[in-house]
This record gives sequence, structure tokens and C-alpha cells, in this order.
Amino acid sequence: MADVENQKPVAESGPMYPPPPYMPPSYPIGPVYPQPVPPPVGFIAPVLPPEEAAVNKTEETSPETAVLPPEEHQVFVSAFDDNKVQKAFIRKVFSVVTIQLLVTFTVVCVFTFSKTVKEAVQKNIWIYISSYIVFMVVALCLSVSSTFSRKHPWNLVGLSMVTLSLSYMVGTVASYHNTTAVIIALGSTLVISFTIIIFSAQTCLDFTICNGVLLILSVDLLMFGFFSIFFYSSVLQIVYGCLGALLYALFLAVDCQLVMGRQKYSLDPEEYIFAALIIYLDIIMIFLYILMILGGGSKN
Repeated sequence: MADVENQKPVAESGPMYPPPPYMPPSYPIGPVYPQPVPPPVGFIAPVLPPEEAAVNKTEETSPETAVLPPEEHQVFVSAFDDNKVQKAFIRKVFSVVTIQLLVTFTVVCVFTFSKTVKEAVQKNIWIYISSYIVFMVVALCLSVSSTFSRKHPWNLVGLSMVTLSLSYMVGTVASYHNTTAVIIALGSTLVISFTIIIFSAQTCLDFTICNGVLLILSVDLLMFGFFSIFFYSSVLQIVYGCLGALLYALFLAVDCQLVMGRQKYSLDPEEYIFAALIIYLDIIMIFLYILMILGGGSKN
């Protein structure tokens, strides 16, 4: 038995091979291109056009355009983004306008109720002409030159000269009308102006985009007034006064919305002198046209 057990077949063992490596070597992914040959010394590469060089001009972006985000993600900062700045600007503008109107209407009342002052004003027309020249020069400087309208205290000096010269002119015009007409014109102007200011502050309508329409209406009113000189009548005077008052009421609505900065266009917070000037002129022109409607003055 022992010999039989010892004679069991033994499993044949093949040749011994070394074990494979832990990770097989990596194979190249994609096509294998030959390595570029460096150019010889002194070789100058030709400048190829974009079509042959496979460069798309539309893909080339300048540093300026590359930095800017898309339009829908851009943030446009307005001068009135700060609510405190906006409120301070509005308060400053209307405070200046209130002082201007108080000075002007005080002069108008003195020129209207005092017979001595009325006679002296009517005899010295050269003062009216001088005031008109001063008003035109200074008002144009404040309107055109932003440096002058922003430079303190010269902007306040210029606005004071405009207020005093225009007050004298309006007082001179009012001296040729009777007292009743002047009082009615004053009251009507204050009511109309206050109503327009409140309406402009509350409405959702944007009047600031109507500048082109107002320019056309202004030219039409100017031509109507020019031809009215040759065909004067009391009815024509009333019609002209109504059109002028309506036009400057629209101007007042536009200027108030420019000051409040709630619509598409607005004024710079540093332009409070210019803002006060345009609102003041709108209100004064409404007063003069209402005075023209009422008539009652001499034709001098």
C-alpha cells in the first residue's frame, strides 16, 4: 500500500515566468504626430492672412470688451441711487425757488400798489432795458457753462443777479396792469404751479421724453406771436396767452421730473442752481401769460 501511495502521479510543472508588472505602461491617447522640427537659424516666418492662418476675426476680443460682463448683467449706476442725495437735492432746489419767488412777488406787489414807485418805474424805461441785458447774459452763462453754475459762491451770485433783474422786469410789466388783474394772476400762478409740482411727483407718466414735442410747440408759439403783431386784437391776445401758459405748464412738469429724478432722465445732483433757475423761469412765464390773458392794462 505504501508503495502504491508513493507512486501517485505528480502534477507536471511548466517553466517559471516572472510575474507581470503591477500596472501596464500607459498607451498614447489619440493620434501620434511627429515632433515639430525647429526652424533653422535665420528663418523668418511668413505673415499669413487670417483665412489661411485659420484665425476668426470675430473671436478676437480686445481687453476692453473682454472685461465687460454681458449687457443683462451690467449694473447702471444713476446719480440718484442714494435716496438721501435725492431728497437733499430736491429740498435744496425747491428752497432756492421759494426764496426767488418770494423776492419776485414782493417786488411785483410794491410796483403795483405804490403809485410813487409805479410812476418812477414807468418813466425810467432804461432801467428795464438794462435789467433785460443783465438777465440775458447771466442766465445764458448759468445755462451753458456748467463750470460757472457749479462753482461756489459765483453760482449763487449769478442766480441772485438773475432773480433781481427778472424781478424788476416783471414788476415793471405788472405796473402797467391794474391791481385786480395782478392779484388774480398771482393767485392763479401759485395754484397752477403747486398742482403741477404735486402731479409731477405722483404720476407714473414720463414727461421727460417730450422735449422734442415741446421744442416744436415753442417754435409754433413764437411764430404765432410774431404774426399776432400785425393782426392785434383782444381775442388774439387771450388765445396767445392761453397757449403760452399751457406750454410753460408742460415745461414745468418736465423740469420738475428732471429735478425729482424718478423718470428716464434726470439732472446731476450738483446742478441745483440750474435746476432752480429753470423751475423759477417756468413759474414766472406762467404768471406773465396769465397776466396777458386777464389783460386790463394799457397798450403802452
